[in-house]
Amino acid sequence: MSLDRERLLEILERFKSLRILVVGDIILDRYVFGKVERISPEAPVPVVEVEQEEFRLGGAGNVANNLVNLGVKTYLLGVVGQDYGKHVVRGLMREAGIHDLTVEDPQRPTTEKMRIVALSQQLLRVDNESKKSVEGKIVEELLQRLKVDVDGLIVSDYAKGVVCRRLMDGVRDRGLFYAVDPRPQNKHLYVGASLMTPNEKEAKNMLYEENLQSLGWRLKKELALGTLIITLGNRGMALFDKEFKVFPARARQVYDVSGAGDTVVAVLTACVLSGVDWESACELANLCAGIVVGKLGTAVAKPEEILQSLEEGCRV
Repeated sequence: MSLDRERLLEILERFKSLRILVVGDIILDRYVFGKVERISPEAPVPVVEVEQEEFRLGGAGNVANNLVNLGVKTYLLGVVGQDYGKHVVRGLMREAGIHDLTVEDPQRPTTEKMRIVALSQQLLRVDNESKKSVEGKIVEELLQRLKVDVDGLIVSDYAKGVVCRRLMDGVRDRGLFYAVDPRPQNKHLYVGASLMTPNEKEAKNMLYEENLQSLGWRLKKELALGTLIITLGNRGMALFDKEFKVFPARARQVYDVSGAGDTVVAVLTACVLSGVDWESACELANLCAGIVVGKLGTAVAKPEEILQSLEEGCRV
């Protein structure tokens, strides 16, 4: 392992001089926590007595939140509706210190996922969203705001309509390093990306191949990617750059994997733009992913948690 405390502190210090733009589908994650003590007389379903409600930035918002917690100057570009969700999202961005480049679209709601949780289990998820591709004036406004002065970009695609051909053309036209956290159905949009970070299931949905090495090299070649990293869940991640290498996972316990991919693409991009080698970048991304999967819902890895995890030498 090439990471030690001194090396980690050096990398975290480098992050403070970075400026990164995250563009994609912003999701408002709403958690309703409660207790269940009876079944409804109206239908065979549990009655949840609400005890607490919490809002978090999800999707591209979670990528941005991970970056800003690593000390990166972070900009977030996406679409919100003209509804209460817009105010919650922007409030969370202000609170986090994320620079707001969001565009309002009166024709669509702010994407929201409401999760009802009781007894440490998710009982139900309710999605309020539009998956229609953005168009017209909304795309024009996105393209204008894409011109912000940054060192690199991350495209966070959750297939909610923001990541479209015109937007990706605009991203490529910047001539900067850009990473993509992909969705298989939009595979054709990612040609030429500097870095792509699918999980294993997404990679196989883009190009069916059982053998991991064959899958990675074929996908990298077909999409003309600079670097491909396939995340493997509790097996870690596989790097396809000049060579192939697997980096083992570093989690003590897995509580919730949602948002782990956001953490991985954020950490890897910050590392690359800071001049960090791929081996150290993958080790740090694994370390951070191991932290967030031990938390409920979309979460971030804070510098003090990363240092503690490194010192504990946790390894599956």
